[in-house]
Amino acid sequence: MIQEALLKLLEEDARLSDRQIAARLGTSEEEVASSRAELEQQGRIVGYQTIVNDDSIGVAAFIEVRCTPEQEGGFNRLAERIARFDEVRSCFLMSGGYDLLVMVEAKDLMGVAKFVTDKLSSMGGVLSTSTHFRLKTYKLNGLMFDVPSSSERISVAP
Repeated sequence: MIQEALLKLLEEDARLSDRQIAARLGTSEEEVASSRAELEQQGRIVGYQTIVNDDSIGVAAFIEVRCTPEQEGGFNRLAERIARFDEVRSCFLMSGGYDLLVMVEAKDLMGVAKFVTDKLSSMGGVLSTSTHFRLKTYKLNGLMFDVPSSSERISVAP
């Protein structure tokens, strides 16, 4: 199906033109443009972004949030309120020992601490948080960071 192949190509490089995608998929530019528009209309493509290696700029933290689900809304309303904060880059409903995983970015450690204490922990329905700081990014959205250009193979031990 062209749509699945189109999504894969755009995930790898959103800068590809419809002409480049059509050449790779062996189809017409018009079919690519139509499929892209349909995927956007369906909400499967929700935006296009540049991936920036920003390990040295600011602080990123992953916050595990345990919360009480709301009657008639479950976790959705609380997650939506949390996701609206400017500091929040991503927010996910999770399985396991906590309910939400919130990724935030701030200028410094105190910015993350202020977000957690002033905004997140004080929200009704939030039972507890556990904050983990990103130290280094090795791979993000399928892209490797700081990879040496050597073709050295990884040795396999028996």
